[in-house]
Amino acid sequence: MKPAKVLVASMLLSILSSVAYLAAEEAFNPVEMIGAFEGTYGVHPGQRRNHIKGTCAVGEFIGTADGARYSRSALFSGQPVPVIARFSLGGGNPNQSDAAKGVQGMALQFKLPDGGLQHMTMINVPVFLATPEAFRDLLLASKPDPATKAPNPEAFKAFVAKHPDFNPFGAAIQGRNAFAGYDTSFYNSLHAFWFVDKNDKKTLVRWHFEPVDGVKNLTDEEAKKAPSDFLEQALIARTQKSPAKWDMYITLGQPGDAETDPSQVWPADRERVKVGTLSITQAMAQKDGICGPINFDPVVVADGIQITDDPVLKARSATYAISFGKRMSGQ
Repeated sequence: MKPAKVLVASMLLSILSSVAYLAAEEAFNPVEMIGAFEGTYGVHPGQRRNHIKGTCAVGEFIGTADGARYSRSALFSGQPVPVIARFSLGGGNPNQSDAAKGVQGMALQFKLPDGGLQHMTMINVPVFLATPEAFRDLLLASKPDPATKAPNPEAFKAFVAKHPDFNPFGAAIQGRNAFAGYDTSFYNSLHAFWFVDKNDKKTLVRWHFEPVDGVKNLTDEEAKKAPSDFLEQALIARTQKSPAKWDMYITLGQPGDAETDPSQVWPADRERVKVGTLSITQAMAQKDGICGPINFDPVVVADGIQITDDPVLKARSATYAISFGKRMSGQ
């Protein structure tokens, strides 16, 4: 498929996902979510509203036979599947420091042999907020006061009182320094998905990408000295020497495990299965990179993987669609 057609197809998928979500969940308004992002971070024409600062990359994924036990997806055929990736920092500030405490993301678009697409859009925290409204309210509470240029402490206190599900999410971020590189961070799906095997048997899973070289955070001293924009150059340099690799694991859900609430951690004794390895072979600046025009919509799944009714997952899709439309039209 030619690039222009891929772009149009991606836009249509985003719009259809948004319409489907709005029809089912009228209580959530993705336009308000975009407004919250723009009100807190400002408008940067032609750029993403969230995870605005990022880096493009390419590589491949090779699935395992164990993955094929649970999903008939072509991802787990054992053959290399081309991947377009984007690594990013959470938030809508294009000038934020890479060394600041926060969230990093890894978004993947797998180009399957039959021409289909599979997206995985992840961040490096173990939990998230329970509802899209809670995330919207977090953005509103984080809006800088014009006088102090910082969030209003009372507004943030009121937010936490209203949304106690924020506490584990906030603690996970504040309890660690930034990661030493995109390639030394883990990435979690947060949401549950259904894996469907060749006999239509469904297994509830969450997936997790673990760096083959191990997880590494900056020390306090390294965080103080780190350049504001070190992550991109570090990933480019790394891939020029050797591929950056992650092993993909699925955690198998059991009856009673949260299916639609990303603020709930599954019990630590749940079985984990290695289902593949991701290799990133080249990274480049996103300005001219291949990932720029892609909307990494997390509900774009191919045969063998199905989404759940998680309202946060569906809200992300609807919000991404509006952000994507604005970005592609130069707004």
